[in-house]
Amino acid sequence: MMPEKVTIADVARRANVSRQTVSNVLNSPDLVREETRERVRQAVEELGYRVNQAARRMRTGRSRLLAVRIEQTQDGMNVFDRFLHGLTESAAKAGYRVILYSADDDRSEIATFDDLLGAYEPDAFVLTGTHYGDVRTSWLAERGLAFVTFGRPWGMPEGGDHPWVDVDGAAGTAAATRHLLDAGHRRIGFIGWPEGSGVGDDRRSGWVRALGEDAEDSEAGVLERRTDGSAAEGEAAARELIAAGATALVCVSDSVALGAMQAGPVPVIGFDDTPVAAAIGLTSLSQPLSEAAVRCVRVLTRLLEDDSPDKPDHVLLRPSLVIRRTA
Repeated sequence: MMPEKVTIADVARRANVSRQTVSNVLNSPDLVREETRERVRQAVEELGYRVNQAARRMRTGRSRLLAVRIEQTQDGMNVFDRFLHGLTESAAKAGYRVILYSADDDRSEIATFDDLLGAYEPDAFVLTGTHYGDVRTSWLAERGLAFVTFGRPWGMPEGGDHPWVDVDGAAGTAAATRHLLDAGHRRIGFIGWPEGSGVGDDRRSGWVRALGEDAEDSEAGVLERRTDGSAAEGEAAARELIAAGATALVCVSDSVALGAMQAGPVPVIGFDDTPVAAAIGLTSLSQPLSEAAVRCVRVLTRLLEDDSPDKPDHVLLRPSLVIRRTA
């Protein structure tokens, strides 16, 4: 025998409120007092009530879905899982679910946008991996679709005209470099990514800034190497820098730092604070990924609930230096 379906009226009777109040708690909780919200939530849990998403979509015109791309890994290292977990958790608290998709480049990602909009009608997108000449944002903006980027719109003046949340890579590498300067190092090398990487150039700029502020003479342009981001190239670059006189190294990522550690007994600092960094004792910069996820969801809910915010949200968070045995 099929169990009897629990309705919104059942929840209302259990919580001793009206059906409209239950609906408000489920759809617009800010309209209801906290005490009443808790009573309704308790009734929902006790009765095992499940919201009919199809009916909600017909009623509100919203799917309560947020779409985000799965990022690729390099050398088995990926910090995106922490961001994704935080995004899923934050979205659920706000009454949304996250759907995942994959794409190889901008063109295939835009094609995926089109497919998702046809099949699932997500309310908004969270874009990651921003870069110079990023056409994904203009495609979404031209169609009036809600989105936030985890990453700045590189190359756009005054932070761009769409909402974003990002981590201040320059502040992070500047802190790492000053840590090494305080330890007495003056010839501090930097191993980065190819020129033109928004994130990579940002992280490099913090190293340059710290040397300019505190070092006896800047090593920018002398004690630096650019790599494809792999551990193998990180090791080769570190050997060259040590041979050129570097006594300590700041790296653009943990993957690069993992290779640099193999080059010689000099202090090495990475970026991203991956589980590998913690396992091997690598000093690294930790991104506040859970906070970034919370802020992304907050930006989107603001966009979805207020069609005309005064200006787009621009949120820049600071990473923290986690000191371990390598520095």
